[in-house]
Amino acid sequence: MKILVKNARILNGGALAAADIGTDGGLISFVGQIPDGFAPDTIIDADRCIVMPGLVNAHTHAATVLMRNLADDRAFTEWLFDAVIPFENTLTEDDVYWGTTLAAAEMILSGTTALADMYIHTDAAADAAVQSMMRASLSRGPITSARRGGGETIDETGCAAFIKRFNNSHGGRITACVEIHSVFLYENASVEAAAALARSLEAGVHIHISENLAEQATIKEKYGMTPAALCEKLGVFNSPAIAAHCVHVSDEDIKIFAASNVSVVHCPTSNLKLANGISPVGRMLGSGVNICIGTDGASSNNNLNMFEEMHLAAVLHKGVTKDAACLPAADIIRMATINGARALGFTNVGEIKPGYAADLIIIDVDKPHLCPLGNAESAIVYAVQASDVRDSIIDGTVVMRNRELLTIDIEQAMYRAKKLRGEIR
Repeated sequence: MKILVKNARILNGGALAAADIGTDGGLISFVGQIPDGFAPDTIIDADRCIVMPGLVNAHTHAATVLMRNLADDRAFTEWLFDAVIPFENTLTEDDVYWGTTLAAAEMILSGTTALADMYIHTDAAADAAVQSMMRASLSRGPITSARRGGGETIDETGCAAFIKRFNNSHGGRITACVEIHSVFLYENASVEAAAALARSLEAGVHIHISENLAEQATIKEKYGMTPAALCEKLGVFNSPAIAAHCVHVSDEDIKIFAASNVSVVHCPTSNLKLANGISPVGRMLGSGVNICIGTDGASSNNNLNMFEEMHLAAVLHKGVTKDAACLPAADIIRMATINGARALGFTNVGEIKPGYAADLIIIDVDKPHLCPLGNAESAIVYAVQASDVRDSIIDGTVVMRNRELLTIDIEQAMYRAKKLRGEIR
């Protein structure tokens, strides 16, 4: 399919630039004047709009939308072990399929075109991601924790089969990696085996690191080192790694992340809401760490709104550091686009230029809260709302047009979620 986005004002690493954008076969074919002979199948008029790369949610648990508003205002360990895990143990593959579908709908409606998902019943989650047309990095865990009932076991065969099936599949739109939930949830031998499996499959790793003080203290007491240092020792960072949260990290941990090319995902709403603290994002950026942004799951965030995360990340760190120049809007946008794409393993995603994937969002800026527009990057981070996203293109396919979802039956997804919660109550 060929798409023409005409009358575009493009935000692509700086000031707005007027141009037309053409896509062909999932890639951006030109940015500028329409070349002779280009015959689009679809024409989208972006007059009075901003066109920018789609947002990348670099850490979430998509199907936990099914737990939205269910277990709030609780301490982290009580929330996780008394509420979240017991709920998860009731979920079927069908539940996770519809939960992931609902999450995909929410993300597309709010400008997200790619996600890194970590959850259970991964085949069902993958089927939902494929059907929605979202770009996705999907992680499958080989470890079954004793805390979920029974003994701790390793299923390398199932994990390997999942990764071989989905990694670099669907024209490269879907990648797959090994989930290691955390070093505090599993024994060292299991973590080491999972890390070795990732290396053997030439796959990445998706893990939580130093999310809260209890985790930090437990690992320090048991092993005499930080979670990041333990990950390095056990070989977790010998594969490309997405490390979520990284709230309580030392200068030495940050050196490890930088030396190992670990991508750190900042999840400000979740970290604040669960009272886990504030990640030292500025220090990590200054040390050359690839910092991305994620919503975490809706069980801890309550929504999957990346514009909200961008805004909060920007203002939070200015307040903490007492430095108004900390994390300027341009840095935040990079964290939510190209940095996230790199973390997920997509090397041609996150910019608008020929040869890059046609993952674009079109934002209607003809709104009172965006008038006058002023600096476009500031507008995106400090003023744009998720509902301002009008159209979305992923991999050269129009997935939302004039706020109408084209790849998801949103009414059915909402019905299934409501039905599930009604049955549990």
